[in-house]
Amino acid sequence: MSNPNRMPWVDTAKGLSIILVVMMYSAYNTGEHTGEVGFMHYVIGFATPFRMPEFFLISGLFLSQVIDRPWRRYIDRRVVHYLYFYVLWAIISIGLKIGIFSGDPAGMLHDLAMAVVEPYGVLWFIYMLAIFGIVIRVLRELRVPHWVVIPLAAALQMWAPKPDSYALEQFAAYFVFFYLGFVMAPLVFRLVAWTQDRSAIAIAGLLAWAIINGLLVYSPGYVVEPVDTRMGLAAWPPLHLTLAVAGAVALCVLGGFLSKFSSMEWLRWLGEHSLVVYVAFTIPMSIVRGVALSTGLITDTGMLSLVVLVSSVISPVILYFVVKWTGFGTFLFERPAWAHVDGPKSPQRADKTMSRPAREAA
Repeated sequence: MSNPNRMPWVDTAKGLSIILVVMMYSAYNTGEHTGEVGFMHYVIGFATPFRMPEFFLISGLFLSQVIDRPWRRYIDRRVVHYLYFYVLWAIISIGLKIGIFSGDPAGMLHDLAMAVVEPYGVLWFIYMLAIFGIVIRVLRELRVPHWVVIPLAAALQMWAPKPDSYALEQFAAYFVFFYLGFVMAPLVFRLVAWTQDRSAIAIAGLLAWAIINGLLVYSPGYVVEPVDTRMGLAAWPPLHLTLAVAGAVALCVLGGFLSKFSSMEWLRWLGEHSLVVYVAFTIPMSIVRGVALSTGLITDTGMLSLVVLVSSVISPVILYFVVKWTGFGTFLFERPAWAHVDGPKSPQRADKTMSRPAREAA
C-alpha cells in the first residue's frame, strides 16, 4: 500500500534512480574484475548525464516545505538524519571489507578516521545530502537570491574542479542539482501533474528526449571501458549540465507516467525505501560477484553484471523485511531516540524508517 502522505510518482522516480545507481556500480565492479565490457555498460552510458543529478534533484524537491523550520528541528531532520545512517553504514562497510574480509585492522582504523572528513565509498551521496542541507539553510538565512546561487553553482559544476578533497569535488559536481530541485519544485510538480493527464504527450516527449540524449552521448568521442564511460558531445560542460537537468526532469515525468499502473507498485515501493537499498547494496554486490567469478558459474560480463544488479537490489530488501519481522537490528533502518537532537512531538510523528525523508523533514 502506498503511504497517503507521499507522492507516488516521486517514489517511482526514486525507484528508477536507485536501480540506475546500483546498475552502474554493478557493471563497473564486474568490469573491473573481468576486464571486459558487458551490455549493461551501454545502458549506463546512456544514463551517465542524469543518473546522479536525478537523485539530488528529487532530494531537493521537498526542501522548500521545511527550509524555514526552527534550526534545531531542521538540523535534526535534514542533517543528523543522514549523518546517522552515513556513520552507521560506514562503520559496517569498513569493518566488514577492511577489518574482516581483508584482515587489515590498521587499514580499517585509517579508513574510519578518514570517513569523518571524506565521504566513504558509495555513501558519499548521504554525506553530501547533509552538507547540502546545511549550505542551503545558511544561504537562506543570508538571503542570497536564487539568481545569484544558480549561476555560480552551474559554473562550479561546469568547471568540474578536481581538488584533493573528494567532498569538495562532489559538492562542485552536484550542488546545483539539489538547489535546482529546491527552486524548481513547483514547476516540476506542475509538469508531472500535467503530463500524467496527457499520456500521449508524455510518451512522445520522453521518446524525443531519449533520442536526443542517446545521440549526444553516443556521438563521436564516446568510449566505453570496463570501469568508465566517456561521453561524446554530451561531455561538453554546458551541454552536459543541460542534459543532466533534462534527464532528471524526464525521469520525474517517467515516474509520473509509470506510477499510474498498479503493476509498477514494486518500483514505487523500492523508491520509498531507496535508502535501505543504497546503504546496503555494496556488501551483497561484492559477495555475489566474487562467488560467481571464483566458481565460473557465469562468464559473460553482461549477464554477471545483471545477476549482481538483481542480487544487490533484492538482498537489502530481504534484510529489511527480516529486521521488521524479527524486530532485531531495527537501528539499521530506523533512527533510535538517542540519535535525535529534536525528538518527534508525538509517537505518531516518530520516524518509522529511514526511507521516509518527508516524515523526517516534517
